[in-house]
Amino acid sequence: MHRWIPLRDLLPVRRAPTPGEPRLYPGGMTASEELPVPAGDGPHGPHGYSMRKDEHLKRLRRIEGQVRGLQRMVEQDVYCIDILTQVSAGTKALQAFALSLLEEHLGHCVAAAVEQGGPEADAKVAEATAAIARLLRT
Repeated sequence: MHRWIPLRDLLPVRRAPTPGEPRLYPGGMTASEELPVPAGDGPHGPHGYSMRKDEHLKRLRRIEGQVRGLQRMVEQDVYCIDILTQVSAGTKALQAFALSLLEEHLGHCVAAAVEQGGPEADAKVAEATAAIARLLRT
């Protein structure tokens, strides 16, 4: 029998900051702290997800396992509704990953561009808006 990971185990536990408490960004940093530059950063500098890369890779491996489980279910002629239930869980896991990545992009990449201002800021905001629109269509 297959062991499925509940979606709640894939999602991080979050709480809203209390009034006066600084907002924590990915990696537990506050807005006044500077992100360390990881070795081998890309052409656009360190990415918002760089500080949680291992966590993201672990999450993606879990999702990959869910998809492989779907393949096995089809090979074993499992009941349709059971497969659809697992498809839904995999889809939600991918959506949760996408939202986490988007949050980090907004808190790091877009925030840095807005702080610098100019056409770079407008481009980053437009790029983020387009990404959000794509996520909403799925």
